[in-house]
Amino acid sequence: MGSISQLTESTFDEEVAGSTEPVLVDFWAEWCGPCKMVAPILEEIATEQAGKVRVAKVNVDENPGLATKFNVMSIPTMIVFKDGQEAQRLIGARGKPQLLEDLTPYL
Repeated sequence: MGSISQLTESTFDEEVAGSTEPVLVDFWAEWCGPCKMVAPILEEIATEQAGKVRVAKVNVDENPGLATKFNVMSIPTMIVFKDGQEAQRLIGARGKPQLLEDLTPYL
């Protein structure tokens, strides 16, 4: 069963660098409308692609250091990390078909 991890500045490196699977990290905020539209899609992907990709979220209001570290200028920004390194950056809300297409190289 896939589930979405909530990452913080103290858990980020361990969760992302230590993952054997690619990790899709969603940088979001409570007040962001497009972020709320993407959230249920990410839940579905986390469940359907369990074992192939991990999905995690970073609240930029609670973890501004991570937003700064990864130059997140607008949200939602989703970054795919493979082997602990940034592999792809997706900016803006996307529908499920588009998101799955963007993730295909990592699945």
